[in-house]
Amino acid sequence: MDIPKYKIALIVGAGEGLSASLTRLFSREGIRVALGARSIEKLGSLCTETGARAYACDATKTEDVERLFGLVEREIGTPDLVVYNASGRSRGPFVELVPSEVEQAIAVSAFGGFLVAQEAAKRMLPNKKGAILFTGASASVKGYAQSAPFAMGKFALRGLAQSMARELSPQGIHVAHFVIDGGIRSAARAEPADRPDSMLDPDAIALSYWNVLQQPRSAWTWELELRPWVEKF
Repeated sequence: MDIPKYKIALIVGAGEGLSASLTRLFSREGIRVALGARSIEKLGSLCTETGARAYACDATKTEDVERLFGLVEREIGTPDLVVYNASGRSRGPFVELVPSEVEQAIAVSAFGGFLVAQEAAKRMLPNKKGAILFTGASASVKGYAQSAPFAMGKFALRGLAQSMARELSPQGIHVAHFVIDGGIRSAARAEPADRPDSMLDPDAIALSYWNVLQQPRSAWTWELELRPWVEKF
């Protein structure tokens, strides 16, 4: 079986949760990691721990994304594994939503994903190999009350991933979308003592991303749903 080997990963929308777990996992597997985020100050300790490099980038701006890929190429190498983790939210009663805030939320969740994926695909297609992964949410498949902007953005991101997978998979690019259906555990957000493992462990999510990346191309998946064992469908 032809198991892909990845050398350089770029994670956009990086933070201290799932992105950090992915960074640690990729680094342990010998992959060099670049991190893109609007604010990189919070990534210092993670970079020190893993050897990753952080770059400031607003994923909703074409020039920022182009600059990010250019810097990563010059300083590390061309990414053959790209993960889009950024999300935008604007909550509230539908008639009270602020249009400019809704526009920004959709831009972060969906348009930024397009910009990052397009730059990644341009570089992967000549080699006919690579992987582009998108982080979705419960809102990717079900819109909740008072959360229309998040659902709009995540629905769009899922559509982007599905369309890309159908176009790019036959050209050697593995495109996958992950529906994270539940809350992710963190230092600031732990599950109650009487409900163990009722939240998603970011390290466990990262392992599922890795398992998808190890799929032979004869049996690729374009989407995977992940939820705690007690989460309702």
